[in-house]
Amino acid sequence: MPASLLPKHDKAIDITAETCPMTYVRTRLALDTLQTGQVLLVKLKGEDPLRNVPRAAADQGHELLDLLEQPDGTRILVIQKG
Repeated sequence: MPASLLPKHDKAIDITAETCPMTYVRTRLALDTLQTGQVLLVKLKGEDPLRNVPRAAADQGHELLDLLEQPDGTRILVIQKG
């Protein structure tokens, strides 16, 4: 997806090559660099990250704004830092 079509965000990471638990570790490290209210895009693929990353982010007090399915089978998770 071209960057111009992505939701407004402050940072984006690609964790499609990672496996759990590194998927959320990478996500959490990225969230730690943001200020409250800023938005992180996380590109992920696979059932485990799709289940675990959103749940872990919500458990940490972050808001899940969207989950966008991509033509290549990946997903873009939109998280606002809480």
